[in-house]
Amino acid sequence: MTSPTSISRPVVAGIVTALVGVTSSFAVVLTGLRAVGATPAQAASGLLALCVLMGVAAIVLAVRYRMPITVAWSTPGAALLAATGTIEGGWPAAVGAFLVVAALILLTAVWPQLGRLIARIPPSIAQAMLAGVLLPLCLAPIGGLVANPWGVAPVIVTWLVFARFAPRWAVPLAFVAASIVVTVHLVSTGASVDPAVLVPRLEFTAPTFTFGALIGVALPLFLVTMASQNVPGVAIMRSYGYEVPWRPAMLVTGVGSALGATAGGHVINLAAISAALSAAPEAEPDPARRWIAAASSGVSGIVLGGLSAVLVALVVLAPEGVIPAVAGLALLAAFGSAVQQAIDDPGERMPAVVTFLVAASGVAILGVSAAFWALVAGLVVRTVLHLGRRPRS
Repeated sequence: MTSPTSISRPVVAGIVTALVGVTSSFAVVLTGLRAVGATPAQAASGLLALCVLMGVAAIVLAVRYRMPITVAWSTPGAALLAATGTIEGGWPAAVGAFLVVAALILLTAVWPQLGRLIARIPPSIAQAMLAGVLLPLCLAPIGGLVANPWGVAPVIVTWLVFARFAPRWAVPLAFVAASIVVTVHLVSTGASVDPAVLVPRLEFTAPTFTFGALIGVALPLFLVTMASQNVPGVAIMRSYGYEVPWRPAMLVTGVGSALGATAGGHVINLAAISAALSAAPEAEPDPARRWIAAASSGVSGIVLGGLSAVLVALVVLAPEGVIPAVAGLALLAAFGSAVQQAIDDPGERMPAVVTFLVAASGVAILGVSAAFWALVAGLVVRTVLHLGRRPRS
């Protein structure tokens, strides 16, 4: 007979997984959605859709396969949107790009050749593109500290202290510090909040499809999601002894992404870093029962979706630099990992450096974002430098 204590342990682990995942990166998601044209209401709708759909997807996969398969939104993908900025066609074109990404994920499930084609992109170039996209966001705490030291310093100090003593909670507690800063700012300025804007609601947008959004947003977003979320997520699960069913996982997350696209959700995928919170022995000693933690994280994610409008209100009302600082701090670990993987192989270093610089430049040519041109530039440089060379064994 299963005791209440044995049940509570994985349930609590799942709640922690959802709390850490949402509070540590929601600012990045909102920054990305707002950058490509979403209004505060549309960004809140996107956050709500993502929370609910990734929660449902985690519950379905965990219960069906009895594995701690957790699902998350694409934080690197949101960072890509933030770096891309306004696109031709505005928010409806971004929604169209989200639908294309969902279709590509579904295609990956039913046509394995697409997955093999993605695998042929050198990891150094994919990670260099990601690092270039993340760089401007990671600089935000520095710029914010200069522009608004009294508002941003408490956020950075909180993050630094807990990065030393409780790394898992460093970013969530930095967000708590930011919330306190925002509250003090509201009280001191006498600003008020309309209670109606704090009610979560979905706002649907009819998609449009433009060349710039398809090439400059959908393709890089798909590649970043696959290379930085789905593939590492499978590897992390394998390290804990679980073989993720690839096709069902892509089908579930692809369908979820499609359902959430018109509501403003950019994409859901297999969790990568946060996957360990439910799959590790700390969540539950018995590997056969860790799926409870993943299911619990799904339920918790749905509940947290109810706070989507409140989170957006915090972002809108925050003083200068405070929320971008939280987003930048949340991305430091991902940036460091991407840089390390990009330059780890000396033979691939120069193409990776070119890819990184083009992505970080933010230049848009022919309405296509820098992320796409970074991939092109890196692959061209790599091809030229490798001409006539024998493949290494």
